[in-house]
Amino acid sequence: MKLVLDRIQHRSSQVIANALLGDAPPVEDFATEEDPGLFGPGSATWQIHSDISTLIGGFRALLLQPLQPLAMAAVADHSVMEQDPLGRFRRTSKFVLTTTMGNTAAAERDIAIVNKIHSKISGFAPDGRPYVANDPHLILWVHLTEVDSFLNSYRRYGPEELSVARQDQYVDEMSQLAIRLGAKAADVPTTVAELTAALDSFEEECVYGNQARNGVKFLLEAPMSPIVRGPYAVIGGAALESLPEWAKKMMKIDPKRGVGPLLVTPTASAVTQTLRWLATDPYIEA
Repeated sequence: MKLVLDRIQHRSSQVIANALLGDAPPVEDFATEEDPGLFGPGSATWQIHSDISTLIGGFRALLLQPLQPLAMAAVADHSVMEQDPLGRFRRTSKFVLTTTMGNTAAAERDIAIVNKIHSKISGFAPDGRPYVANDPHLILWVHLTEVDSFLNSYRRYGPEELSVARQDQYVDEMSQLAIRLGAKAADVPTTVAELTAALDSFEEECVYGNQARNGVKFLLEAPMSPIVRGPYAVIGGAALESLPEWAKKMMKIDPKRGVGPLLVTPTASAVTQTLRWLATDPYIEA
């Protein structure tokens, strides 16, 4: 019986991992004892980013990011999100994993690649305002949405509670990544209180326009294998439900979407627990 369960666990983990993260391994060059990367195994970043709950956090961040019109315009003009929304989710997941849990060379390589790409991206938003992808203000926005989302998802669906000090440690550690990507050090939060205040300060410049609506729609309705459609819908529902109140109000979130607000937390908890079990693959060392 155990052998049968192990085989089911192994096959299911392969199918789900391939569907959510693609066929390529999410990180080719993991950190080691000799080279712990930018953060290391004792860090709050490793604790949070090694858990499957970050899938919800990553989804939440991608739902928030389109609300900033200039950031959304850059994505709409220079990415294939509309043609491949799940691919964007995969690439974002891989970048976060590599820069936070990869070895130093891998992390610095991916940061350099993104910085180089950003330096070449510019254009105009639908309202006529110019944008450049390496604008420190836009980089800060993306950083805030990601850190707030990963922390939020772990607090809700992670395997253990985080002390206030551990949460602050996470925000502080991740601030270094934002600075490496071009955000101004003086603007990057280093505590949870600063993080919340900084994210909320963007409300006045956020708009749920046509580009944002399309971006969210494509993300929520991405085509995929039937075996992961259910878990994906639950992850999306949990991400929507956990958005800041001002964002939900702006987006006019339909409370009947997905599994419904009263079932979101228990259903998402069940899904993350199942995915966490599948991630503990008995064949992974074979």
